[in-house]
Amino acid sequence: MTKILEREEYVEQAHFFRVYRERMDEDVPTQDILSSVREEILATAKLAMAIEFLKGEILHRGEMHQGMARLEHYFTPFQTFVMERAEADKSKFDQRIALEVLQRLAEYLSKSPAPAGLFIYQFESIARNRLGYDVGMTAMAADPFYGDDWREWILHSRLKLGGTDFTDMLYYRSEHYVEEQRRRTCEQEYQASYPILFGVQEGRIAQANRGKDPLYMFAALQRHLGYPKVPRQKVKSNQPDIHPALEMRLHRIEQRIKLLEQEMKGGIDLNEFMKQEPNFTDLDNPTVS
Repeated sequence: MTKILEREEYVEQAHFFRVYRERMDEDVPTQDILSSVREEILATAKLAMAIEFLKGEILHRGEMHQGMARLEHYFTPFQTFVMERAEADKSKFDQRIALEVLQRLAEYLSKSPAPAGLFIYQFESIARNRLGYDVGMTAMAADPFYGDDWREWILHSRLKLGGTDFTDMLYYRSEHYVEEQRRRTCEQEYQASYPILFGVQEGRIAQANRGKDPLYMFAALQRHLGYPKVPRQKVKSNQPDIHPALEMRLHRIEQRIKLLEQEMKGGIDLNEFMKQEPNFTDLDNPTVS
C-alpha cells in the first residue's frame, strides 16, 4: 500500500520526471537518462534507489510502468496508470505529455495539496487524454491522500459518469450546496445525508458551469483556486517549416550546384536554358486579306 511520502521525495520526483522528458527530446537513451539523473537525486531520498530499480526493469522488460507497479510502496497506482497508458502499444498518449502530467502532479504534492485539488487534476488528466475512466478512477481511489469518504465517492462516481452531469456531481457534494439548501428551506441546521467533500468556492464554480463542458469548470478552478493545470498536446502548425524566401534561395543554390557538377563532368548542357522557337500555326495556311 502506497503511503504519503516526505516532501523532499515529491520535489525530487518532479525533478526526475522533468529531466527525463527534457532529455528524451534530446534523443538521449533511456539508460543514460536514468544513470545521469540518478547522480543528481539527493542521496537521502528513496527515489535514488527507485531509479536504480527502474533502470534494471527497463533493461529486462523495456518498459518503466512495470517497475513502478512493483514499487507500489513508493509510486501511487495513478502514477503507474499514467505511465502504463503512455507505454501501451498503439497508444496515442504521448510519453512526453505523461511525464509532464507526473511532473506537475509531484510539484502539487510537494506544496500543500488538498484532496479536492488532487481529484480535479487527476480527473482532468484522464478526461483530456482519454485514458479511460473506469481503470483511471480506480487508480485514483487508491491514492493515499484520499480518506475513506473520498475513496467511496470516487469509486461510486465512476459508475455514474455519462448518466449524470459531472458538474452536478461536484455541486451536490459541496458546502455551497448545503448553504443554498439552508437558505431555501430556512433550516439553519440542515445537514446533507452524505459526506461533503468540496468547499464553498468549488461549489459556486460548479454551479456556474452546470450544463456546460466540464473543461470550462476545470479552467475556472485553476484561475480562482490555483489548481494545477493539466498539460496539453501541442498542436502542429500548418505553416511551412522553411520560410518561402529562404526556400527560394536554397533552390537557387541547388541549381548552381547542379551547374558546377555538370561542368566538372565535361560541359554544361545549355539546351534547357535556350528558348524554343515560336510555332506560328497560321503560316501553314496563309490567307490574303
